[in-house]
Amino acid sequence: MTGAPSPDRRRFLTTGAAVLTAAASAQLWLPASAQAAETPLPDGVFALGVASGDPLPDGIVLWTRLAPDPLNGGGMPDTVVPVAWEIAEDERFRKPVRRGTAHARPEYGHSVHVDVRGLRPGRTYWYRFRAGGRISPTGRTRTAPHPHARGGSLRVALASCQNWQHGYFTPYADMLAQDPDVVLFVGDYIYESTPSSAGPRRHEGTGEPYTLAQYRNRYAQYRSDPDLAAMHANAPWVVTFDDHEVDNDWAGQVPQDPDKQSHDAFVARLTAAFQAYYEHMPVRATAIPDGPHIQMYRRLEFGRLARLNVLDTRQFRSDQVTSQAAAEDPSLTMLGAAQKQWLLDGLHDSPARWNLIASQIMMAETDILPGEGKLWYYDAWDGYQVERNALLDEFASIRNPVVLSGDRHLTMISDLKKDFADASSDVVGAEFVGTSISSNGDQDQAAFHAQFDPLRADNPHWKVIDAHRGYHLFDIRRDGIDARVRVVDTVVRPQATASTFATLRVEADEPGVRVV
Repeated sequence: MTGAPSPDRRRFLTTGAAVLTAAASAQLWLPASAQAAETPLPDGVFALGVASGDPLPDGIVLWTRLAPDPLNGGGMPDTVVPVAWEIAEDERFRKPVRRGTAHARPEYGHSVHVDVRGLRPGRTYWYRFRAGGRISPTGRTRTAPHPHARGGSLRVALASCQNWQHGYFTPYADMLAQDPDVVLFVGDYIYESTPSSAGPRRHEGTGEPYTLAQYRNRYAQYRSDPDLAAMHANAPWVVTFDDHEVDNDWAGQVPQDPDKQSHDAFVARLTAAFQAYYEHMPVRATAIPDGPHIQMYRRLEFGRLARLNVLDTRQFRSDQVTSQAAAEDPSLTMLGAAQKQWLLDGLHDSPARWNLIASQIMMAETDILPGEGKLWYYDAWDGYQVERNALLDEFASIRNPVVLSGDRHLTMISDLKKDFADASSDVVGAEFVGTSISSNGDQDQAAFHAQFDPLRADNPHWKVIDAHRGYHLFDIRRDGIDARVRVVDTVVRPQATASTFATLRVEADEPGVRVV
């Protein structure tokens, strides 16, 4: 699925999410009678752009949200609005393949999720929406390969942690140029923190979001970033959430500060946050929330090349502990019994060459106590030692497991060991913890090395650690995965220069990762 873009694709990449011109609007796909019946909508009704997600061999989810006043609730009338959609084999829509009408409903923030089926596997498509006489930006997407396809390649971009107040989302400009087949976003799409003037940008509102309207406004602000909008419009995304989409370090139905948020109040907050998440993400109807619950763990297939298991490490976890002894409690769970069994079944039964696991938080050990003894970050898998170690034990009999994580705001690439307490223990897999898009801003590199370099002797499984902002890019083929750590020189200005910080290789049927 990778390779040099065609001239048409390169031209589209340089324009980003281009809005149709007035001349093009004369070639609309609605009949004249339907156009005349449309209730006019104001300019900017498609200000939040378009997106696609969760590619199948024969289908894709198309997304938009009608919001002419995005930072003030959306600005739409309290009525259902018909939205025409079209998907075609070419950018100019001369070869349409599917079209229809969806309904943007006020109870879902006038968001639109179209689950298109009947498409051809491994193909690039273009799509657009129309409502109230307005035309959306044009999006480009791609279906997954045929279920039995064994060859080819897959280019995946791994992203996470985009704090609006810490910087601009400049890594997406480089990601756009790299033309991934799919973007995997593993959490912290928004941050719930209060507005601050300390960084290059300021959150909207007057405090943390708690209500549905407040979460909608926060998502709308993030969606207004031009680099993020262009990347959404150019490739399908597979998304999952971590903590900041709701509340820092929440677990199950326990907030970060239960002394300040009652159980009922936090359940109401979860309900609002999950609905706003669904409204702004290109996910299927299976993810429509049921109050304070949302179905997020799921599995996607990319032929026989790769199976992607997307985890939910928030809704089912035990609350975080605060000591080494507590972290070794066998009753603690990160995944919950049902999700854990689902994951193991999917790994053991997989027909794929590569078994990818999207885990919001780091799985490899991080021992932050130099010398004798152990000290861990208890919010990560280190805080759930027994379940993590049992999972790694299973990895020994899984073909080519590779974990793709976020959360840490650092690049941390590691071998996964069967037993991190034993330096001679078998390597059973590889993990790529992607750095952040913008969280932590332009980090002090000297301070980072002063903190982490002394820990390398205690963490010999680490292969690469770094504190620049950016993302990871993977070219997946049957014989191996070639990975690049792409970083930018700044996120405190709207433009940045990108470069490759490190290149790595995972060989098929040889557990672990090596620096090239």
